[in-house]
Amino acid sequence: MSTDFQQAREALGARLRELRFSVPGGRLTGTQLAQRLGWPHSKVYKLENGQQTATPEDLRAWAEGVGQPEVFDELDARLRGFESHIRSWRRQLAAGHRPVQDRWNAQVAQATTIYAWEEAVVPGMLQTADYARYIFLRYANLQNSVPDTDAAVRARMKRQEWLYQAGRKLHALVWEAALHALVCPPSVLASQLDRLAGIIGMDTVELGIIPLGASLKIPTANGFWVFDDRLVIAEDWHAELWLDDSDSVAAYTRVWHTLRESAVYGNDAHNVINAARRALRER
Repeated sequence: MSTDFQQAREALGARLRELRFSVPGGRLTGTQLAQRLGWPHSKVYKLENGQQTATPEDLRAWAEGVGQPEVFDELDARLRGFESHIRSWRRQLAAGHRPVQDRWNAQVAQATTIYAWEEAVVPGMLQTADYARYIFLRYANLQNSVPDTDAAVRARMKRQEWLYQAGRKLHALVWEAALHALVCPPSVLASQLDRLAGIIGMDTVELGIIPLGASLKIPTANGFWVFDDRLVIAEDWHAELWLDDSDSVAAYTRVWHTLRESAVYGNDAHNVINAARRALRER
């Protein structure tokens, strides 16, 4: 968990403790507040010490429990402030993958230029529907989330309309490993490779592939997307990171351009894709 996130969680906990100490009519002990809210005492302790992330419902209950319902808006704003940066998959996928895709679509719609790096999968905006379906199924099984695969696929395909709008540009980098990863049946991967080959030459897409044997200036790591110069979305196993401070955006942009130095384009990229296609037939 990031230091900034944990510091924000601890600061929120300190504010909750302050409210418990300033209850009209006299402070409450942690046990008394827990009894009033019908919670185990450990929950009060964990929230106040930054060991558990509050939900909006927790904060509303706390505000009412300490007799100060008017402070809920302040508490909720604090929560949204640090949750906007680290969005856990557990929370995001509570309603399935479709809402996550809709939030991505909103960010894509605002963007003019997007820089993408994926080391293990084909970038979502370049996926076929069948390939996307298997990706969503894999993650739904992993996260034990709502299986809304068809709706999620439709939302992801809707996003690709952006690629056909004048004045837009997707700069996509993919590690060659993603072209060989059988996260789907071979026939689906074959079609996906054909789709990538067809993308090369589009005026709204610049597709670079980093060959497995390429010399790297930095190690490949988790995928990320940079939207203009305002937002980075990076993925980890526990959460998505949404970073909008200028230093983070600049850092990820610098990483992208460093990776780009190892990529091949045009006919050379075609050759890497064709080699992956031949290797697939030989399996």
